[in-house]
Amino acid sequence: MRVDQFDFVLPNDRIALRPARPRDAARMLVVHPGADQELSDRGVRDLPGLLEPGDALVFNDTRVIPAQLEGTRLRGEISAGIGATLHLRAGPDRWKAFVRPAKKLQVGDDVLFEGFGTRLTAEVAGKADGGEVLLVFDRSGPELDAAIAAVGHIPLPPYIAQKRGEDDQDRQDYQTIFAEKDGAVAAPTAGLHFTPDLLQALRERGIEQHRVTLHVGAGTFLPVKADDTDDHKMHAEWGEVSKATAEALLAVKARGNKVVSVGTTSLRILESSARKTGAISPFKGETSIFITPGYKFRAIDALMTNFHLPRSTLFMLVSAFSGLETMRAAYAHAIDREYRFYSYGDASLLFPGNEAV
Repeated sequence: MRVDQFDFVLPNDRIALRPARPRDAARMLVVHPGADQELSDRGVRDLPGLLEPGDALVFNDTRVIPAQLEGTRLRGEISAGIGATLHLRAGPDRWKAFVRPAKKLQVGDDVLFEGFGTRLTAEVAGKADGGEVLLVFDRSGPELDAAIAAVGHIPLPPYIAQKRGEDDQDRQDYQTIFAEKDGAVAAPTAGLHFTPDLLQALRERGIEQHRVTLHVGAGTFLPVKADDTDDHKMHAEWGEVSKATAEALLAVKARGNKVVSVGTTSLRILESSARKTGAISPFKGETSIFITPGYKFRAIDALMTNFHLPRSTLFMLVSAFSGLETMRAAYAHAIDREYRFYSYGDASLLFPGNEAV
């Protein structure tokens, strides 16, 4: 499909620079294709009443690491500043990263990262298209994790970072309350809306809560530069669906209830785990699934997600789920009603259109 079909005009003042407080005070647009009231303006706190007892929410339990590094390239007596965003761990001592400016780096170069009394060095062991390099560090395992935490910064999305710098509050705001497993370089932002009070209300309603893992990569920030979706390359992300979670979700579907993905990250790992029959299976490994209109969803029945960028892979995904024209109308409605967009913005609750059945 042409990428320009997923374009729309978003006023700059619709971009949220801070989350709602408390988190579950955010607004939520309910999109139910084919219903008499296709678009309904609600709030995140209304979620328990919008689901049925026995339905299941699936959260991503990844934890954001301080993956934005500023360093110095060392080559003989010549040095140059570079920025690196880690996006996929490739071994105990190595990460794939997007660097800027990439042209300043060559295979064999050393890069020095410093901060808070920590010196961390890496060798450029490989270089790929799109500014991606393979960095092999001078330490590994937990020791490397601790060094990255010392020298790194929370990788705020570019549309926030361009307007303000990272601060201590972001270290709390840019983590969900489910965050347990280190590895993401971007938050699974739909999960940011949940509070202990909301989770308790969901339990009292009889809504199950399950967890999967997808370590969100920096590729989620990359614009789609191709003119056709067939020419866009998705970068791999690592994820896991446990046997216990797979079996629990199969039981939900078997009794006729809905599996509701909290976020496109949970959706991508669930769909990566699903067989052609629709059965959700245990999964552990990398996925580069790219979902565009025409995709047949197998694992999920509803999706809670934030509002996404024009021409982004995530707007393509929600258009695949609820229908392109439906989502264009929903986003126009959200812009007109002054919903807040992107990572710290408001939510939507999407049900499938005919294309997703």
